[in-house]
Amino acid sequence: MSTNTTEGAGLKATLNLQRKAALTGGGAFDHAGRVRIERMANFDMGRTIFGALEGVPKLFMTEKLGKEPVWDDGAAAQVESAYAESEAAQPAPKIDQRLIDFMVEECDFSMEHADGTFLEHLVFCHDYAARYYPEHSPNVALLHSILGTATNTFAMDAAKIPKLKALLTDFEALHTEVFPSTLRLLYNNDFIEELEQNLHRIDQLQSLELNRVIDNEPLTIDAENLWINLNFHLMHFVDFMPAANWATYRSDPLMLMFERLSTLLDRAGKREAKVEVSFPTDRKAPVGEDRTIMGRIAGLLPASVTLKLARKSIQEYSEKAGHDLSYRLVWS
Repeated sequence: MSTNTTEGAGLKATLNLQRKAALTGGGAFDHAGRVRIERMANFDMGRTIFGALEGVPKLFMTEKLGKEPVWDDGAAAQVESAYAESEAAQPAPKIDQRLIDFMVEECDFSMEHADGTFLEHLVFCHDYAARYYPEHSPNVALLHSILGTATNTFAMDAAKIPKLKALLTDFEALHTEVFPSTLRLLYNNDFIEELEQNLHRIDQLQSLELNRVIDNEPLTIDAENLWINLNFHLMHFVDFMPAANWATYRSDPLMLMFERLSTLLDRAGKREAKVEVSFPTDRKAPVGEDRTIMGRIAGLLPASVTLKLARKSIQEYSEKAGHDLSYRLVWS
């Protein structure tokens, strides 16, 4: 497999076939029929960013993450060929060496992502944003979780924020600070619902007031940048989708939030980043995947239940981090 050009400079980032397919096609895709889903040998949930989950949410996430796609040889060859062709035509931009040095020397990205290392996730997000949202700096996508993930893993200390900001433009710094906070708000039904119910006066939205996850410092993002930030979230969701059999994961909170955000951006006329995606409407039997009893139970739960559990987890994480989840949308 090919790697991003930053590997020799300190960021090892081998892109798997699912990510290559996303970069080539410009979206998130259900590869049912092209892959066989198998259990990972010796999967350790504790080594992922979701290791601190407890109770039922942990059981569900373990069921989701403890698998890997085994690609059909023909499908794999097609993905590799298409990716190589697209990279030749539009190669991924090199990441600023100063940022690489900071991430390697000042941060700890040792935790794993849902698939592979966390750095692979970050580099994928950077490359995807560079190709499909070229109007804005892909550094936002690269650094989106440097000030905290949804599960209270922090790659750096808050005391290093001034040093990080010195490497960024004002735009990059704003979105890097806000992203972990708006991610948690996407779990908040009130936040999305307020935006949905005010689409008739969306041009009157002035700003969003919220708190920085890492240290609870107050932040304000103006309306124009809020929509840009939500487009970065739209791209971010791409890397959290299952490789196949989406219909059996219909109640997955991340898929539900992805769909709701996608619909909101369309209705508001604010969809700017290219993210091709088609969400399942009916439940279907999985293809090439044997689900455990827990997997079958999770697949049958209504969305209201899985979303409630996810929101409760986020509330608990924020409480543990001393983060105030309250927010205020300011309208003219």
